[in-house]
Amino acid sequence: MEKSAASTEPQGPRPVLGRESVQVPDDQDFRSFRSECEAEVGWNLTYSKAGVSVWVQAMEMDRTLHKIKCRMECRDVPAETLYDVLHDIEYRKKWDSNVIETFDIARLTVNADVGYYSWRCPKPLKNRDVITLRSWLPMGTDYIIMNYSVKHPKYPPRKDLVRAVSIQTGYLIQSTGPKSCVITYLAQVDPKGSLPKWVVNKSSQFLAPKAMKKMYKACVKYPEWKQKHQPHFKPWLHPEQSPLPSLALSELSVQHADSLENIDESAVAESREERVGGAGGEGSDDDTSLS
Repeated sequence: MEKSAASTEPQGPRPVLGRESVQVPDDQDFRSFRSECEAEVGWNLTYSKAGVSVWVQAMEMDRTLHKIKCRMECRDVPAETLYDVLHDIEYRKKWDSNVIETFDIARLTVNADVGYYSWRCPKPLKNRDVITLRSWLPMGTDYIIMNYSVKHPKYPPRKDLVRAVSIQTGYLIQSTGPKSCVITYLAQVDPKGSLPKWVVNKSSQFLAPKAMKKMYKACVKYPEWKQKHQPHFKPWLHPEQSPLPSLALSELSVQHADSLENIDESAVAESREERVGGAGGEGSDDDTSLS
């Protein structure tokens, strides 16, 4: 396992933990996120197989809060392709089988926007959704995309979903050659509820590795797909292409976890469908929609 670039554990990300107002992350925030992606202190390795590694970290202040970090080596996938895949919201609807609904809401700056994402949770848990401020930054041949939760007046919590809170979530993409890269996914999310232990274990042992492998498959297929779907439309690279309306930061507020309803699902048992499907579902992904 590679050595940490940071000798000490970095401070927590500033956007949510240290600010009461909504702000677009600055260079220091991006550096802090990168340091945390590369750090090893305090992380427990729970999975390492076929180029994919997963670490977890339970927060001392609240044992229901967990950090998870996944890293994957991507051969035959340039860093810029992976960056495009993570940005391309239309393509995500094709390859991300967990997504219920996702859309961009408004543009804040040339490298920041606000968006909505809802996803399916393992049955019989309730599905979740989130409103986030997302920002991105190319750093030479490397890239960072990260987000944190905000409140938007036109998108309050829905009755059919549990509004989760992204304290800090994102991706660090590091180029390792002309056609290869390494991606690190770092997430600190409050699911707004007491989750059963099987969910936490399944996330790190099965769901996270499977999601990374599915992302890799999507990256391999992306160039061919993009050629057929607005090949020159990449507003994350060309801000002047963005069709989104502008939004003032003053319209948003920080989404604090304690202002949302807690859902106690700690006693919920895993459904038989999930147990059967989770045992050998690695090769069962339907990739036909990517063509």
